[in-house]
Amino acid sequence: MKAAVYSKYGPPEVLQVKEVEKPTPKDNEVLIRVYATTATLYDCWGRACTGPPGFGLLIKLSSGLRKPKKPILGTELAGEIESVGKDVNLFKKGDQVFGFTGMNLGANAEYVCMPEDGSVAIKPANMTYEEAAAIPYGGLTALYFLRMGKIQSGQKVLIFGASGGVGTFGVQLAKYFGAKITGVCSTPKLELVRSLGADKVIDYTKEDFTKSDEKYDIIFDTIGKSPFSASKRMLTEEGFYVFTTFGLGRAFRVFSNKKAVSGLLEGRAEDLIYLKELIEAGKLKAVIDKRYPLEQISEAHRYIETGQKKGQVVITLDHI
Repeated sequence: MKAAVYSKYGPPEVLQVKEVEKPTPKDNEVLIRVYATTATLYDCWGRACTGPPGFGLLIKLSSGLRKPKKPILGTELAGEIESVGKDVNLFKKGDQVFGFTGMNLGANAEYVCMPEDGSVAIKPANMTYEEAAAIPYGGLTALYFLRMGKIQSGQKVLIFGASGGVGTFGVQLAKYFGAKITGVCSTPKLELVRSLGADKVIDYTKEDFTKSDEKYDIIFDTIGKSPFSASKRMLTEEGFYVFTTFGLGRAFRVFSNKKAVSGLLEGRAEDLIYLKELIEAGKLKAVIDKRYPLEQISEAHRYIETGQKKGQVVITLDHI
């Protein structure tokens, strides 16, 4: 099978599309023929072995000190089940599915195996494979962290990085939960965020949102760049500062405060099914910025690293 493989850390050029051994499902696994996957900022960090300041060594310890332990990146996919292990009961050959591989990675390939009780579910009926592949990571992350912030109807929520892969789902989900949303992003992305349901948008290149007297029940930082001390001042008495990405020094300041919450995403199948139901009810949609064939995945990584991305970058496989 074809897969985007990297054998050393470095710039996008270290990614090469090669023929590798097709996986065989274990007794409790399904083999999925991947029709679409994604490239994300986190894939770029993994490829370059970089990330938030202060986490370089930790990333190397988890990814591999000298070279990558897992040479195929990618956490999101949509495709068709080609075969199932003998103990699988939840799925059958031919099922159209979407899923999130999490720390196991491996989705940037023509085939991937996943446990039947992993984060995999039947694909939304009203979505293409490309649209479905753009859902799992951003959707699951936004849902997980908004729940950590104890979101409720009528609350005021500020989403920093509202135009990104997580932020676009954060805006839509917060709207679904009945919140009043302020989205923070750059000039070219304001209309997108407004179209997703934000009641107010702030262009951070022209306005410092922390100078406002507005108070929020949740400040959701999807990219780890909002100033914590200034943001904390903008929280209501029972408010939460929720963040997905952080540098080591920033983490010490944030975790010492009871108003700040974070954690590791739990990619649960029931949450993926919950997102599927919202999609089929017309409450949630995928935002796709660009599409690249697998053979151009290096170009996809280069584009993501420009910081211009809106929503998701989808990688398509030619057997679709």
